[in-house]
Amino acid sequence: MPPLPPYNPYVWRCAERRLALDGRTRIMGILNVTRDSFSDGGRFLARDDALRQAERMIDEGADIIDVGGESTRPGALPVDAEEEIRRVIPVIGAIGKRFDVLLSVDTYKSAVARAAVENGARIINDISGLGFDPHLADVAAASGAGVVIMHIKGTPRDMQTDPHYEDVVAEIHDYLSQRIQTALAHGIHRDQIMLDPGIGFGKRLEDNLTLLRELARLHDLDAPLLVGVSRKSFIGKLLDTGVGERLEGTAAAVTAAILHGAHVMRVHDVREMKRVATIADAIRGV
Repeated sequence: MPPLPPYNPYVWRCAERRLALDGRTRIMGILNVTRDSFSDGGRFLARDDALRQAERMIDEGADIIDVGGESTRPGALPVDAEEEIRRVIPVIGAIGKRFDVLLSVDTYKSAVARAAVENGARIINDISGLGFDPHLADVAAASGAGVVIMHIKGTPRDMQTDPHYEDVVAEIHDYLSQRIQTALAHGIHRDQIMLDPGIGFGKRLEDNLTLLRELARLHDLDAPLLVGVSRKSFIGKLLDTGVGERLEGTAAAVTAAILHGAHVMRVHDVREMKRVATIADAIRGV
């Protein structure tokens, strides 16, 4: 077996907060305040329900809570910025007042991102890699927020319509390299940037597996890596299971991502995946 890739240490700057990434894998807990998310749509629409879920994930070991107000599952229809703000801002504000946890907003809209950072979010998690809204990069630069730049092919509505790659890792590498330059040109500092290869976002089953197996090829982009595999459809295809029966498959994919150099894992099941990460980190020798 070839040696594990070297673990590149970083400190991620998220406005006035700093998150060290050189000691253990960090866990980002998913909090969807939507009706139509593929896994937990409708469960946390009420602010009190969302607050209780945030508290549960923090107690289970989440380092970051990622709040999203628009589903980005395959085929999802967009939500306007005003509605997205109505969903996420009360939740972000309530969590920030009650808990000392790093808050992220899962959005590609500059208006939503601006409102979120004004109410306590310190990370902007953009599935479009700064590609859907040209003003989002300016919000990140002005606020100093950490920004997750993700790869996507197409849009959530059409991304799974016959995606194709000649070399999926090389093409995503080039895409992310170009997006880093876009971010820097808008005044975002390199230590604000985290990259996400976009597992499941315009990818075939074999593409997702290749990305996990060859994740280390993205290390020379000189930015930390966030990976989201939790309960995704490629796991369901391999195991022939529904969304609610993908815990073990998620654990295996999380382990693979960590062993190949992921710094942050975005997950639904915080307690279980934090335990998985603890073992994977020990194997890596982190």
